Amino acid sequence: METTNAAPESALQPKAHLKGKVIKTTIAGAIVDIGQKLPGVIHISQLQKETVNRVEDIVQVGKEVDVWVRRVHDDRVELTMVEPLNLEWRELKPDMLVKGKITRLEAYGAFVEIGAERPGLVHVSEISHDYVKNPSEVLKEGDEVEAKILDVDRRKKQIRLSIKAAQPEPAEVIADSKKDELRKGRGKKANKQEEITEEPASKEPELTAFQIAFQKAQERAGDKKSVTPRGKKTKKGLKDEQEEIFNRTLENRITSN
Repeated sequence: METTNAAPESALQPKAHLKGKVIKTTIAGAIVDIGQKLPGVIHISQLQKETVNRVEDIVQVGKEVDVWVRRVHDDRVELTMVEPLNLEWRELKPDMLVKGKITRLEAYGAFVEIGAERPGLVHVSEISHDYVKNPSEVLKEGDEVEAKILDVDRRKKQIRLSIKAAQPEPAEVIADSKKDELRKGRGKKANKQEEITEEPASKEPELTAFQIAFQKAQERAGDKKSVTPRGKKTKKGLKDEQEEIFNRTLENRITSN
């Protein structure tokens, strides 16, 4: 972290690295001059990770110390001598890109120190787009890598990472995916064209009420003709009969209207 003492108190951010001089010690901690108008205060619990019984066992008046900002108050700057984590649990989110160093290799994956409370684990299947049988085939301890966070389980204190997710896909994979999309697009276009060119089923023309009545009158006349004694009608008789049917049908239509 960058060391700075020139910035005003209002501009100091949590985790900012400062250098200071111890000007006073108390039972509860120490007061440090950090080159600001407000004094810097270190609580006894923030002198080191391990338990401290006496402040003077860790710091003495006049000693130069490295400190980090925890919080800025109206009357003081709260400090710590325990270097803070680059990434707190609340800051870890899925899909976040992180950088780290390989600290341990196992048959099932690689552990990466990313500046969090716990190292992240990259499963062997998440190392590369190509098949990897053992992490040691492509990685070694001390390698700097970039990875994407897949999942964070604060309760179990587990961080799952993926190196391949932080890398572009191989050109072959991209080309194949584009071909699949193109084939799907052509299939949809062909189906749409078939729907457009398909002709609707032909429908029989609907008869008007007048036509239906005329047709029924003809059928009734035909039935009467079938029971008539033997003999043939003349053309004139047939014509007169049709006119009579027509007139009767027309009269029925006018009466119904």
